[in-house]
Amino acid sequence: MFVACGESLMDVYEEARRPGGVLLDARIGGSPFNVAIGLARLGQRVGFLGTLSRGFLGVRLRDALRDEGVDLRYATDVDAPTTLGLVGLDAAGSASYAFYGQGCADRLLEAGTLPALGDEVRALHFGSFSMVVEPVGSALRLLVERERASRLIAFDPNLRPNVVPDLAVWRSTVSWMAERAHLVKVSAEDLSLLHPGEDGEQAAMRWLAQGVALVVVTCGGDGARAFTRSASVAVLARPVRVVDTVGAGDSFQAALLAWLAEHDLLSPAALRQLAAPALRAALEFAAMAAALTCTRRGADLPRRDELGRALDGRG
Repeated sequence: MFVACGESLMDVYEEARRPGGVLLDARIGGSPFNVAIGLARLGQRVGFLGTLSRGFLGVRLRDALRDEGVDLRYATDVDAPTTLGLVGLDAAGSASYAFYGQGCADRLLEAGTLPALGDEVRALHFGSFSMVVEPVGSALRLLVERERASRLIAFDPNLRPNVVPDLAVWRSTVSWMAERAHLVKVSAEDLSLLHPGEDGEQAAMRWLAQGVALVVVTCGGDGARAFTRSASVAVLARPVRVVDTVGAGDSFQAALLAWLAEHDLLSPAALRQLAAPALRAALEFAAMAAALTCTRRGADLPRRDELGRALDGRG
């Protein structure tokens, strides 16, 4: 079983302009929230660990998780509003965000309320701004320290500088996680913010030296690369008609984790021993999931049968 840990929110799009106002379209979202739903849709047992608002938007988020079969035993309710992420799209469908989240529910997880995890939990996923805002950031870092010796730790930095503009905070957190995570997936865009002028291979070699077993660098339309200490591979992106890129990275991460689970590779030792053919197969599986997500609006991640048909050329 997986547990995805962190934020949940509503992505809000401009649907149309009206006299005296704007029609908005709110979609469920949040990076770890998306990964949880993505894993469930790919047939994996998964839970969500985080705090949800008791307001109507929080109820909608909880209902969405329940409807997808996500285990809610590690989710708690609080009396605080739901974070809103206003989404702007450019002509190519690439997203930019403005977040309204100060004092909101998904930031209020505290170290003293962290639950004990069941023995069935094999892997934990962490990522995005929940790792760098308080008190949730400290709580999740404590959870990493508590669990990393016995469970696989996966991490996607998924930077949101408009939430925390100080890039030094992000660099510190990513460096801290690189000493504790077993799998790090990062976008080339995030790497350019963290370490300008450094390419993906340089970052991967540094993180592998710090103890990470597998590093994956996603490059949008240019595909993805994977690195272990003994192997490296690259795959091309699947060509699709892009509606928007919201949730593509989360879809990639969910599919990567699902592929590893399907092949009984959810351990640091197994990741370190991955040979090039297995790495390539994992990346192709994840790249197809991300491509399918790009063909529709919002973080609408694919289901296992849909992904299988696409990979077989029947989708």
